[in-house]
Amino acid sequence: MAASSVADADLYELAERAGQALRAAGWRIATAESCTAGWIAKALTDVPGSSQWFECGYVTYSNAAKMRDVGVCAQTLAAHGAVSEATVREMAQGTLRTSGAELVVAVSGIAGPDGGTPEKPVGTVWFAVAVAARTRREPVCVVRRFPGDREAVRRQTVAHALRLALSTLGEVANEGGGAGTQ
Repeated sequence: MAASSVADADLYELAERAGQALRAAGWRIATAESCTAGWIAKALTDVPGSSQWFECGYVTYSNAAKMRDVGVCAQTLAAHGAVSEATVREMAQGTLRTSGAELVVAVSGIAGPDGGTPEKPVGTVWFAVAVAARTRREPVCVVRRFPGDREAVRRQTVAHALRLALSTLGEVANEGGGAGTQ
């Protein structure tokens, strides 16, 4: 395993913590995944009892799936590409609309070994976290560049997505938000 990789036990611990926070908030989570191809959803549903707080996961690997399943606009993909802030923002917003979940995590990136460009090298991953609550309308989007091989990039992406979900749940809890604030 590459030094930059994340162990299965680490992913499980993050998913378990996310599940506890979701259950405490009375919320459900949905995912929209490209480069991780459902790994975030898998990590979350590895936790026993996840049916109490996991709504669904979309694997939108192709641009056609991004448009059809989670409502990304063709113009967005043409102008910005699949690995972009605009695309993950639309992935998250579309998943909020279609899933009914209170929290959505969306990811799109270049895991490698090829597909990178000078502007978007291998390891570039965009994340969006969206909340269906009045406390925050716009998804929070961040980009990361992860080192390592394909598996290491994907594992780091899953871990970072789970940390973003946890961070967002903590922020909402501190704002006094919960299932009743939609």
